[in-house]
Amino acid sequence: MSTAPKPAARSPRPGIALAVIAACQLMVVLDATIVNIALPHIQTALHFSTTDLTWVVSAYTLTFGGMLLLGGRAGDILGRRRVFITGILLFTFASLLGGLAQEPWQLLAARVLQGVGGAIASPTSLALITTTFPEGPERNRAFGIFAAVSAGGGAVGLLAGGVLTDWLDWRWVLFVNVPIGILIAALAPRYIKESERHPGRFDLTGALTSTLGMVALVYGFIRAASDGWRDGLTLGAFAAAVVFLAAFVLVESRAKEPITPLRMFADRNRSGTYVIMISLAAAMFGMFFYIVLFVQNVLGYSPIRAGLAFLPVTVVIALGAGISQRLLPTLGPKPFLITGATLVTIGLAWQSLVDSGSSYVSGVLGPMLIFGFGMGLNFVTVTVTAVSGVAPHEAGAASALLNTTQQVGGSLGLSILTTVFGTASRDEGTKQVTSFMSQASPEQKAAFARTHQLPAPWSHEVLSHGISTAFIPAAAMGVLALVVATVVIRVRKSDMESLSGAPAL
Repeated sequence: MSTAPKPAARSPRPGIALAVIAACQLMVVLDATIVNIALPHIQTALHFSTTDLTWVVSAYTLTFGGMLLLGGRAGDILGRRRVFITGILLFTFASLLGGLAQEPWQLLAARVLQGVGGAIASPTSLALITTTFPEGPERNRAFGIFAAVSAGGGAVGLLAGGVLTDWLDWRWVLFVNVPIGILIAALAPRYIKESERHPGRFDLTGALTSTLGMVALVYGFIRAASDGWRDGLTLGAFAAAVVFLAAFVLVESRAKEPITPLRMFADRNRSGTYVIMISLAAAMFGMFFYIVLFVQNVLGYSPIRAGLAFLPVTVVIALGAGISQRLLPTLGPKPFLITGATLVTIGLAWQSLVDSGSSYVSGVLGPMLIFGFGMGLNFVTVTVTAVSGVAPHEAGAASALLNTTQQVGGSLGLSILTTVFGTASRDEGTKQVTSFMSQASPEQKAAFARTHQLPAPWSHEVLSHGISTAFIPAAAMGVLALVVATVVIRVRKSDMESLSGAPAL
């Protein structure tokens, strides 16, 4: 573990330094949602299947989550400003490559590079605040601005993605990072002081085995969605996942400076919060992915209108987070964890009722508001619970591991939902082809023979049925979070006292 940082070296322009750090965090956070709105257009332009389209999200989140802890360690060992700039430049270059992609594999490779760049830059940007601003009110204000940018980045991404896709082209959701990244990289050496280096080792083997294991596991689920559970590559992917993840546990148990200290899982509260975060992130990633497809492909919303359609959920998430943050020291975490998980489950169960005749209000807005408020109650609560009772020098590792479980859990959950979606869509597609052939005109039948694509309203029925079925396991993930919150978590109100007033990161 790294030692405590020395007092911050005063930046010549602390306001500009904070703007540079916050801009980096905004760019990384925003990228998780700005691409989501463009997914239907990416699918059409590069000819992704719906199941393969999930890799546009998972390629980024898996590498981001898998390399996040390594990125933080790199900043401690090599110097945070140096690593920060390297991460920004890699993220910027990858964004340029993604915008220029002409084939699906090119976009996915660029998203992997983006994830690596984000994993290098993001943890370093937070750490730079401690080396740029002196302890006290000034640092607390900087943490507050950083947290606000992190929380608001999702909403900004939804709107920006809609505007760029509608007014320009889907490629601009990636190109927009290029001038911003270049500006950040140019300003950082001038306004951000370099941090002291700390001796240490890179746990490259741990980072690679964990990331490869999760990639193989996610690939197995997505492959099963299109080719079935008996497919050779599906079985091979699951076997590889077992081997890599077992190797990861073995490596981490023997490493002197492991990237993931396994002792973090010994405490029931931390282990419980990690399971809750994995479950909630899995449900959230799936909800955003499939509802974006529903509102654009079934309801016919433009990208801008789709972005606006999701704004209410960001508002209620912020509302729930604000309520939990104020009342957490008084009531303790358990009421918020239980209530939040219950609301998330209700919202997801409601969304499992969506069909091609659902309106925005009845099929999307209502369940999203319930889901979003429940997520808001849980976000701050899970974060604080994950670091309660942790020694001060291990708090960073505990919270970084929580961020990692969020990214990796989201990818894994989306792949599981995609498996269910693929099976349900395939079965419903067979029924709708029979219905189409009995009702379609000769011209429609001829077009179907050429393209093998069902026209509306038959295609809407297939997509809606697949989405509604996928929300059944999503609701089950909410139930898992509820059970863990009820049975496993044992944090007392007194455990919160040392954390009340600490900045929410």
